Amino acid sequence: MIITSSRKPSQKTRTFCKNLSHALGHNYINRGKMSFRELRLKGLEENELTLAIIYEMKGNPSRISFFSVKGKIKLELNISVSITKNRLNIKTKELKIKIDKKGLEFISDILDVENDQNPHNNYIHITDYTKNNSMALIEFYNNTRNKTDLKIAIKSLKKY
Repeated sequence: MIITSSRKPSQKTRTFCKNLSHALGHNYINRGKMSFRELRLKGLEENELTLAIIYEMKGNPSRISFFSVKGKIKLELNISVSITKNRLNIKTKELKIKIDKKGLEFISDILDVENDQNPHNNYIHITDYTKNNSMALIEFYNNTRNKTDLKIAIKSLKKY
């Protein structure tokens, strides 16, 4: 997966993109003036199957759109985030995902992370979350089984 932002992102959006790429172990590309077509070609060049584009509203990350490198949209998540400037200390080669929110099991396929309902460390946890009009919360746990400061609240989603 290649992670990038919309054009001219704020510092907060760039930091979120970097946090997400470190947490998932995927490449972050500074988009600059790259067109969507150029992003797709870059994905093909690097043998990546998915593009994740982070969009923002009022300087804050507000949506993640997942596309195939052929340009077909797979999933849109409307989000609010909590970012960190600290190291995440996640061993991405050992990364698993635990999904407690019914109906979101397909996210493990899009993120290309193995589903494990009993992980010990280095995992993503998706749970119910009803604060701030959200439906689910994505939290990241590091190699010492501690929760990181990186959190993604999913306000709504649209699967294609």
